[in-house]
Formats: sequence, C-alpha cells, structure tokens
Amino acid sequence: MPGTPHFSTPSVSSPEPGVNATRRQALMGAVTLSAAALGTTLGASSASAATSTLRGPRISDPFTLGVASGDPFHDSVVLWTRLAPDPLAEDGLGGMPDRVVQVQWQISQDENFSRTVAAGTVETGPDQAHSVHVEAQGLRPRADYFYRFRVGGEISPVGRTRTAPAPGTRLDHFAFAIASCQSYTQGHYTAQAHLAREDLDLVAFLGDYIYETGDQGDIGRGHLPPVEVRSLAEYRLRHAQYKTDHDLQAAHAAFPWAVVFDDHELENNWADDTSYGEDVPPEEFMQRRENALKAYYEHMPLRAAQRPAGPDLHLYRRLVFGNLVDMHLLDTRQYRDVQVADEERGDPDRSMLGADQRRWLSQGLGDSTATWNVLAQQVFFSQRDFAEGALTDFSDDAWDNYRVERDAVRDELAEVGNAVVLTGDVHANYVVDVKADFDDPDSATVATELVGTSFTSGRDGVEQNDPSDAIQLRENPHIKFINRKRGYVRNTVTPTEWTADFRVVDRVSEPDAPIRDRARFVIESGEPGARPLA
Repeated sequence: MPGTPHFSTPSVSSPEPGVNATRRQALMGAVTLSAAALGTTLGASSASAATSTLRGPRISDPFTLGVASGDPFHDSVVLWTRLAPDPLAEDGLGGMPDRVVQVQWQISQDENFSRTVAAGTVETGPDQAHSVHVEAQGLRPRADYFYRFRVGGEISPVGRTRTAPAPGTRLDHFAFAIASCQSYTQGHYTAQAHLAREDLDLVAFLGDYIYETGDQGDIGRGHLPPVEVRSLAEYRLRHAQYKTDHDLQAAHAAFPWAVVFDDHELENNWADDTSYGEDVPPEEFMQRRENALKAYYEHMPLRAAQRPAGPDLHLYRRLVFGNLVDMHLLDTRQYRDVQVADEERGDPDRSMLGADQRRWLSQGLGDSTATWNVLAQQVFFSQRDFAEGALTDFSDDAWDNYRVERDAVRDELAEVGNAVVLTGDVHANYVVDVKADFDDPDSATVATELVGTSFTSGRDGVEQNDPSDAIQLRENPHIKFINRKRGYVRNTVTPTEWTADFRVVDRVSEPDAPIRDRARFVIESGEPGARPLA
C-alpha cells in the first residue's frame, strides 16, 4: 500500500502440532505487547511513516503488556496497545518518559504483512499512560486480519482479529466465549491459555477484569501495589500487573474481545455514586470512580465512544453479527439505585439500568430482526432464593434487588423470542430457565440464562457438594445446573440451535492443568430453555 508505514516482521516460533498456524502466531505475538487509549480514530487513509518519538532518545522494549483488539464492526475494529518498558513502575506510568510519542500501526490480510490494508501513525502521551486506541476502518466484513505496532526500532508482536459480518447478512455459524472474574492473586491464568487455543469470533468478558483489593494470596502472585487501590496511579499499576501475564496476553492477541466492567474494577458492590463498603462522601467516591474508569479505558480495546468524561464512561452498546446475533452489552453499575433490604426490593421505581439505558435496551430489542438476542451483562438475572422453606433470602447486589425492572425486561425478552442472558460475577456455572413467573414452576419458560464461572476467583472451586447448591436447586426449580470449577463457556450459535460448552480446569492454584468439557447444553431455536446433552 503506497505511502503507508512499512516495517519488517518479527520472527515467530513454529506452530505446535494441532494448533492453527496463524492462531499460534497470534498467541506468540501476544507475549510482549501493551497499550492504552488515545481515543483517536484512524482509517486506511492514515498516511506516511513518521519518526517514532518527538525529540527524545530511543525507547527500548515498550511492548510488555500485549496487544489486543475489540468491539468488531463489519468494517472496523479497535486495535490497542500501551507503551510500558517498566510496566510495574510505582507511579503507574510504565517507565515512559514525560513526553508525547508517535506510534505506527499496521493491519494486514496476512501475518507476514505483505498485504497491508490500513496503516497510520498516532500520538500518545503521559495523560493517557501512553496507551493507544486505533479504530482501523475500511475493512472487509467477517475477515481475519493481523496487526502490529512500532515505536522507533521496536516492533510489537502480532495480534489476530476478525471483523463482524455485515448487518443482515445470512450467517450460519458464530462462535464466542464468555468469561469473567480473573483475580490475579487467586489463580494462574491456565484457563486463559486454553481459551487462546480456541477458534472463536469473539470473547465477551463480563466483568471483574481486575480486583481492587490488597490481597497477596498464597501462590506467589500478590497484588501490586500491596494495598487496596484508589488513586489513578494505583489503578494503572494494578491493570498493568494483570496485563503482564503471558496467558492473558495470548488470549487477547488471538481474537477480538467485547468487555464490560462490574464492581471490582472500582470497588466491591458499588452503585452509581455510592460506596458499598465505606462511609465516604459522594464527591470523594466519584473521584475514585473517575480514577478507576480512566485506568480501565486506558487498558481495554474500547472505541472512542467509550472514552470517559470525568467519572462517566458510556459502556452500554450493541454489537451486530449478521442476521444471527444481536449482542446488547449492558452496564449494571453506573446507573443503579443503591442496594436495599429484601422487603424493599419490590419498589417499582427501583432501577438497575437507569432510564436512558432502559429505553435504549427496549428499543434495541423491539427493532431487532436477529435470530438470537443476547444480553451480555454482569450480575445474576433470574430469581435465586438461598433460604429453605417459607423463608426467602435474595442477593442484594443482583437483579433480585431490582425485581420489578427485571421482570419488565424479562417480559420484553419473551416478546422477541430466542433470548439468552449471559452472566458473570458469581464464580460458578449455572444454566437457568427464565420463567414467566419465577414463583410458579409451571409457568412458561421465556428465555435462558447462561452463567459463566470465574477464570480464577474463588481459587480451585469444588466439583460438587457445595452445601448451598442443594438448597438452591430445591428452592429454585428453574435452575438446572450448577458447577463451581474454573474456566469459561464456549458458545456455538447457528440459526437452529445454541450449544453451550462449560469448559473447566481442575485447578488454578498450580499452573498447566488440562481443560475438559464439564457439561454441554443446547437451546433449540423457538423453544426457550436449555436441555443437557450427553
């Protein structure tokens, strides 16, 4: 492509037997790359090669945090990196000089970059923690691409990404995984390593990418800094620490991600402008929220539309995959009313989503012509009673605490048909029939909820016989399956059925555990509810 930056390709190890060669190259490419966000949109017209720095010496080894891509449209995708030669520097700035730096990027149809389709140069500086978000445009629908970055003589590893099919395109297959909750201190990222070897169109990450605590664990992976994080520098350092994990880098480099945050990216169980666990003034909490969401954006492959303004980040959005899947990504934190006691949860004015997001979701569901409508969100949607007998006990942080709005959303899902709710947060796998009336087991099943376990949070977990599970299954007959091992859910979607494979590892307290399919469920198009497959 004339007039675009050209730089030589870094060497890549030979693929392992049985691993797709281009995928393996992407995985190897993930090992040394890092970035954050400028929020600048550049397309195929972005032009000439430029000097890599502005009036400064060479920067050595800036790509320590991996590369990533995200939020695929049919004609564009986000490319991400952050420059951090010293990623664990205490000031959160990654060892970068206090100046603006120019970063070149390329996206190509092949891993050798002989068919470059877009390239350009973007500037980033200390205000963005030297992070980069590029929205590479003018791409072909449902096409595989390879991408990389350069600063001076330093070239990043190669990442692989894939655009979405064009809206309305007849699509016969879509494969993606859901994942959540990856405490760095509670386990090795073994499941992420296995995830990187899958053949997927997307990963939907449903929250708790980092944990804010000062937990040091007992497996040699203590949090940095060793305190609960509050300042911008501390949140930046915590994100950088998580991103140094090579298995996580490999999973990011293998395919695009669509991310949403839950609570631990800021503070446990926070709601809007209110701290859940501390009695602090709203203005103090909102400064902490601003710090957390700025660092979050700097470290995620999000579009400029998600760039935060002060303490606000517009997270909810929609991804469209041909005529097959409309994925509505929700925000259940920034607009929710504060949690209340059980007896107050039926207040019809209580909201999890806030008025604007609620209208946006209703309109999106009503306008959808996709075969499957998906809510990709954070906390348990269906009713879940933890108490035996006539007593009731519901989580105050889940949709049960916002019952009237939950039931209204459920009724809208029933109208669109083929609705699947995807959930994280609870560190366990569940399969749930979403009922027209949760208190009547004989009422119609109107949708399905698939809850994915954690990557690591909760340590190794248990295979069965958790005391609370037996109670939950008795008190909530709409819950069909519970498992508490670690892993992710691989989903294969066609016009006629949705297959969910619950993939688990036996342990995360030690590295390199094998992965296995713990259970497989299928949802037939036109027949809400999931049934197990042998």
